[in-house]
Amino acid sequence: MNDNVTISMCVGSACHLRGSREVIEAMQEEISRRGLQDRVNLRASFCLGKCGESGVTVQVGDDLILGVDPNGVSAFFESRVLPLLQ
Repeated sequence: MNDNVTISMCVGSACHLRGSREVIEAMQEEISRRGLQDRVNLRASFCLGKCGESGVTVQVGDDLILGVDPNGVSAFFESRVLPLLQ
């Protein structure tokens, strides 16, 4: 079982224009709703190097996840974050 997970959210120019602020807010709500404030660290990161892709780029561990949008945060959390906390 992992003690915590760090999620890095791209806030570079391209991701900012694609809604990184809204994704961060949705991620904060998801963390709070699940009571995981002590186990999930959310941080901003300047350019993660995938500016040509659609959506916002998010990094969990060594994995880059492309195309995250506010409507997909719950599914992202279910598939990418929760398994790391078990």
